Amino acid sequence: MRPFLAALFLAVSAFPAQAQPSHGIAMHGDLKYPAGFKHFEYVNPEAPKGGTLRQAVVGTFDTLNPHIVKGLPASGLTNVFETLLARAQDEPFSLYGLLAESVEVPEDRSSIVFRLNPKARWHDGTPVTADDVLFSYEVQRQYGTPNRRLFYAKVALAEKLDARSVRFAFLREPDGGIDREMPMLMGLLAVHQKVWWQGRTFDRTTLDPPPGSGPYRVKQVEPGRRIVYERVPDYWGRDIPARRGLYNFDTLVFDYYRDDTVALEAFKAGQADVRRELEPAKWATGYDGPALRAGKFVMEELPTGRPEYARGFILNTRRPLFRDRRVRQALGYAVDFEWINRTHYHGALRRTASFYPNSALAATGLPGPGELKVLEPFRPILPPELFTTPFELPQADGSGPYASRANQREALRLLAEAGWTVQNGRLLNAAGRPFLFEILLGDPADERPALEFARGLERLGITAKVRTVDSAQFQARLDEYDYDVVARWWSSTLSPGNEQVYYYGSHAADTPGTRNYAGIKDPAVDAIAASIASARTRPELEARVKALDRVLLWGFYMVPLFHSPVDRIARWTGVQRPAVTPVYGALAETWWRE
Repeated sequence: MRPFLAALFLAVSAFPAQAQPSHGIAMHGDLKYPAGFKHFEYVNPEAPKGGTLRQAVVGTFDTLNPHIVKGLPASGLTNVFETLLARAQDEPFSLYGLLAESVEVPEDRSSIVFRLNPKARWHDGTPVTADDVLFSYEVQRQYGTPNRRLFYAKVALAEKLDARSVRFAFLREPDGGIDREMPMLMGLLAVHQKVWWQGRTFDRTTLDPPPGSGPYRVKQVEPGRRIVYERVPDYWGRDIPARRGLYNFDTLVFDYYRDDTVALEAFKAGQADVRRELEPAKWATGYDGPALRAGKFVMEELPTGRPEYARGFILNTRRPLFRDRRVRQALGYAVDFEWINRTHYHGALRRTASFYPNSALAATGLPGPGELKVLEPFRPILPPELFTTPFELPQADGSGPYASRANQREALRLLAEAGWTVQNGRLLNAAGRPFLFEILLGDPADERPALEFARGLERLGITAKVRTVDSAQFQARLDEYDYDVVARWWSSTLSPGNEQVYYYGSHAADTPGTRNYAGIKDPAVDAIAASIASARTRPELEARVKALDRVLLWGFYMVPLFHSPVDRIARWTGVQRPAVTPVYGALAETWWRE
């Protein structure tokens, strides 16, 4: 071990607190399910096994290793690879025994011990061992996706206690504290078989299926077109509480389509069994036909309690054009988004006014006492209005498509303050250069709002070109931040943590492949995002997340689009689901064929 790591490790482990074995761990508060529980409440433990579930996927894939940066992983691989612990979908952030049957975590969360289930087996029948866990940690720390590398860099020591037990101890933060989310993140470590990877390169794409320990294994691969999984008949974990009632189909089929309209037609023709609809216009009019009228499939709207995607036109502040906050703010006044919602989405969506929409984590009104405690140290560098004015999106009356004259005047005022003026119908800077940029899309469904946005910008003298590329090119440009503006989203759970640094932190802004799409570099964002994982109580967590939400909103890093408060799911009637839908939404893993 390097000397400075050794010193830090001694600081956290010289006097380790005693820990008792537990069947799970919660980020805050107590676990919902006690030791010895039989199954999660949102499953049908008596669901029959058998049949096939077919799904239509838009895009392509070129790798069967989902835990590296390179390549586009195939859909469904989470059914092959397992983590040490399994997440409950009806709690904000709680984990229960999976590959690890028990955990030991001291009160200060400075370390965690995982005791592997003696029944845990790879698909070749050999046991899952501590060596597999340590190998998986090491290769993902070195070659994994940027978020994994970020998290695992906080591990001071990873040690094998015996053939079935491993211990991870964590570095102290600069303030002397421990990142309290680290035990949870280690519980979500995806485990690979060490023996299989010997002589292979982990960080390269592969279409040679790595063995897993999960309920399914890869049966058939047609690169970029189709992948088929078969249920493992002697799956080792079929009777553990975190798996009972799940994974009921014998076969899972994912067929890939280049176009979502074609994928919808495939569903209506019975070539796919279930479809999650993201476009309200298609939901309103696209499903009509003989099969629907004959009752062969049903359409359901299922409410959720999870934060929805914070989706919008994200402005790349790495580009000089978008470094001025006033410019970014001005672009939000360019179009009547209420008209877009009504005209293109049948009024079925809600305008997104938070980075955590549809949840109690969204900042509203003025900062409360808990938020002020978080924000006060950064008052000198934050916009003054953050403390005095509730954040609101520009108002629109839906009469569009163009923004009202008042909104256009406000946009031009902000642009003038930033040094831009309209001359002969074109917005120019002091050097006489026009305001010109490209909006990058990876999904043709985003073309409608993008084109409306571009038309609204044209009235301000701004030229915005809309460009749609295929999924592979889109991902490559996204990873390298090769865009001016991109239609993209951020997603969060009910228990945000370390990933917020990966989304919005300064270090992530300079690291290819992160989700800091906007290139945000703000000391207040860095500090608040880094503090979220160390929150000791739920109220403390919510105050920090709301404070971060408020800082991001007043930074105007995106022109927000819309989100849906419900999951829109169509399924053929042969596919059944449990009566209970968990807070995170409907799960295909809980369904079965009648």
